[in-house]
Amino acid sequence: MTSNSATSSRIDWRAIGKPLLLLTAVFLLFFFLPIENLRFRSAIIEALGLVRWYAREHVLLCLVPAFFIAGGISCFVSQGAVMKYLGARAKKLISYSVAAVSGSVLAVCSCTILPLFAGIWKQGAGLGPATAFLYAGPAINVLAVILTARVLGAGIGIARAVGAVVFSIVIGLLMHAFFRKEEEEKAAAAADLPAPEVERTLGQNALYFATMIGILVFATWGEPAGTAGFWQAVYRVKWLMTGLFAAGLGILLVLWFKVRPWRVVTAAGAILLAAILLPHPLITFSLGIIAVSWLLTSTPGQAQEWFLSSWGYARQILPLLFAGVLIAGLLLGRPGSEGLIPSHWVSSLVGGNSVLANLFASVVGTFMYFATLTEVPILEGLLGAGMGQGPALALLLAGPALSLPNMLVIRSVMGTKKTLVFVGLVIVMSTISGLLFGLISA
Repeated sequence: MTSNSATSSRIDWRAIGKPLLLLTAVFLLFFFLPIENLRFRSAIIEALGLVRWYAREHVLLCLVPAFFIAGGISCFVSQGAVMKYLGARAKKLISYSVAAVSGSVLAVCSCTILPLFAGIWKQGAGLGPATAFLYAGPAINVLAVILTARVLGAGIGIARAVGAVVFSIVIGLLMHAFFRKEEEEKAAAAADLPAPEVERTLGQNALYFATMIGILVFATWGEPAGTAGFWQAVYRVKWLMTGLFAAGLGILLVLWFKVRPWRVVTAAGAILLAAILLPHPLITFSLGIIAVSWLLTSTPGQAQEWFLSSWGYARQILPLLFAGVLIAGLLLGRPGSEGLIPSHWVSSLVGGNSVLANLFASVVGTFMYFATLTEVPILEGLLGAGMGQGPALALLLAGPALSLPNMLVIRSVMGTKKTLVFVGLVIVMSTISGLLFGLISA
């Protein structure tokens, strides 16, 4: 009996080892927290400020529409259609062209593209086209390229446009080559799946997604630098266009999702009343999100399925994004401010056109968070402080496409190994491109 008692009371270190180490690490972190250090205090403020700015500027206008689009992809885009155009066995000319074009049309930041990437990945898109789409969305931004050329010079603007297009295709092809065996197994498994039942035609689904993409694109349309011209004219009517696309979505909810017409009319009336009494875009847009959520959750069938799928992406992605933004703000601060890493360290290491300068610019760009178009004024300041042309291009090619929050989510979607290879490819290719451009522009 004594022997059995001793055996049952034996400590299982494998079971308690990880929790014990985690608790110890957290205790030591708080025990040695340097709260008396002024730079640390400032970094905390910067981290919280970046998270607040991110919540105000990106969650409602960018991410929430993207979650609804991703949920729609998972529910209503058949796996067969995704495999046909973006699958591992699809013709490369078609799959990579579709990935690059569809990504570039969205003109979103590195975080907003994530729900959309997760949606097509879940539906069976090949690794190559999916990662091409993941890179193309934030990198091939027509407005950002034009602004880059106007502010930083035509040379770097053209180099950014060409580099981003080439990157999206080359990175996708290399990712497919590195994980070819897994891709072939994935394609073989998908080939055995039964054909899904389709309730709407391809044209109907295209119209359905066009309304949501229109809401996303116009709601996030940034103000251009000039006071006149085509882009400024589009900016002036951005909320009108957003409202028209939202009205179109409301009609489709009645026609195809069996939402009660009186509910759509009630929701539209409340939104219009709020727009008149409280004319602030974020208030109106937030009320629109609440209204759509109410319409979907109160309608059994496809509408509820769509909402639950969208909520699944939000639950998976949002915590990682906020954690990543908080860490990025702590280390690097907000644009124009400093975190734990002094900004003069960065500017002193990106002068000239050495391998180290280009590599450092690529790595810093990879971990920083750039909202759409904010990379241009940041680069303008760095170039004025002595940054070389090559490192500037390296940062432009790596920065908008990746960020620390972005990488945390990518890892949760496709795993650590593929994420490390993807990030490594972006850094290496950005470094090489910066070196070549620095030599040409010297």
